[in-house]
Amino acid sequence: MSKFVPYKNESDVLHIGGLTIENRLDRITISGDIDLTADQAGLKQAQALKQLLADVVAKLEAQDLPSTLPPAATTSVANPFD
Repeated sequence: MSKFVPYKNESDVLHIGGLTIENRLDRITISGDIDLTADQAGLKQAQALKQLLADVVAKLEAQDLPSTLPPAATTSVANPFD
């Protein structure tokens, strides 16, 4: 499996427990839930989550960031079912 590199592309998806982490060029989307149980499985998930967030923070700290992102551009298309 290839390494998840934050903000590298619009296609990588990573799963940690019940979390889905989606890579984008301008954001990382994390959805779902996770129980970090007090056992080896919980430890492994916590370590994976910790590494992911460390990679995200390192990538952000290495950039000249705007104060906020501009709103995403949207376009309207005709309803093909009308």
